[in-house]
Amino acid sequence: MATLVIGDDHRLFADALGTVLIQQGFTVLAIEASLAATIAAVAQTRPDLCLLDRHFADGEGTRAIADIRRAGGGVTKVIMLTADHDPEGMGFAMASGAVGYVHKSCGLAALVAAIRRAYAGDPVELLSPPPGRRVPHGRDMDAIRLASFLTQRERQCLALLADGYGTAAMAQRLGVSTATVRTHVQAVLTKLGVHSRLQAASLAVQNSLVDSADLAE
Repeated sequence: MATLVIGDDHRLFADALGTVLIQQGFTVLAIEASLAATIAAVAQTRPDLCLLDRHFADGEGTRAIADIRRAGGGVTKVIMLTADHDPEGMGFAMASGAVGYVHKSCGLAALVAAIRRAYAGDPVELLSPPPGRRVPHGRDMDAIRLASFLTQRERQCLALLADGYGTAAMAQRLGVSTATVRTHVQAVLTKLGVHSRLQAASLAVQNSLVDSADLAE
């Protein structure tokens, strides 16, 4: 399975992404929060792929693609992983040698599929937000990033929280024990970085993180 270096200055997102990608069978060799450190990690480890954010405090990711490819000895492929919806930036990244450009709101499944295609040597689609979807910024983008790490059952619990369900009602609706519901809800709070069910529900409603499809069995 593919080896990866992740370069992203949003540390919480990068660490969570690294954990989930390891669970998906990938080997994460390094997670770096600066562009210089990302290039150095690629030079040291020569990964199959580098997942690279666009904006760092010490530089622009799209302008470092050639440097990363050189650091990887011609082995490392670059997938841009960005919160921007910028056709010009997307085109520049691809012209500079990136094999893919994935918007962070596309979610984990789309990213995993893109990594696997790139590793197999297949073309990677340019993945942008779904048509008509508002491109989020700031805290909204953070919420969408973190929600992409929820499992299906955790998304169901979040949807029920947003609908005002309590623990017992959630357990009955999902056909599980109240202890299991509490475990899932605690995982939701941890992954979203909030401290209460009310905060989680508010975040879900404000950013449309869940819908009725999440409650389909």
